[in-house]
Amino acid sequence: MERSCEGNVLNLFAGTTILQVEEIRNDLNSEMPADFHMDALEFLRSWKGRKFQTILLDPPYAYRKSMELYKGIVCSPFRQLKDAVALCLEPEGIVITFGYHSIVMGKGRRFNLERLALFSHGGAIHDTIASIERFSPLIEPGTTRE
Repeated sequence: MERSCEGNVLNLFAGTTILQVEEIRNDLNSEMPADFHMDALEFLRSWKGRKFQTILLDPPYAYRKSMELYKGIVCSPFRQLKDAVALCLEPEGIVITFGYHSIVMGKGRRFNLERLALFSHGGAIHDTIASIERFSPLIEPGTTRE
């Protein structure tokens, strides 16, 4: 994942893994090593610093995971998070998303899919899909770049 990051990085659901990139770390759980301990949507809507070239979205993928990781505090609705990402992302920046779906940001939000990866965890654990999508604010929603 670190090789795919570009420039300054916002790790919105940082958890315990510290990346070897220039990152701002946010995690709702105050026990996690992070610069901020805010709800992800609140963070995106209130950020006044420079925009990021990469935003990592690795939220709890299911209600059960959210309850485990955040001790009963439910994270912001993911659709609202996706709508707010552009507030903090440089034009032509990327969003790297981890979850159970292959297209997350989508052309309607002016993102173009660049890469997909599938991570098999084995056993009864669901596979994880990672997508890298580039923000192209100057193109019409729903179209592709030539």
